[in-house]
Amino acid sequence: MVNAYLKGSREPGADALARLAAAGGFELRLGRREPPVDAERAGRILVQVLELAEALPFRARPELDYPRLSDRLARKESRG
Repeated sequence: MVNAYLKGSREPGADALARLAAAGGFELRLGRREPPVDAERAGRILVQVLELAEALPFRARPELDYPRLSDRLARKESRG
């Protein structure tokens, strides 16, 4: 079973993970942790970034300056 976990073909459940840790001389404990970022601050920054993006000038181009990927793939398939 451990080999399947190591290969990534299976993932251990919480109880199996605790048993594996115990077999290695470790103990798993659950505890409350703080979020890695301040959600309020991140939200304010996101709003600022979106407002800046809306304020920047934008001019839509009528045609692409390069061939479309679908056209390139179709040409490649027709050649070989």
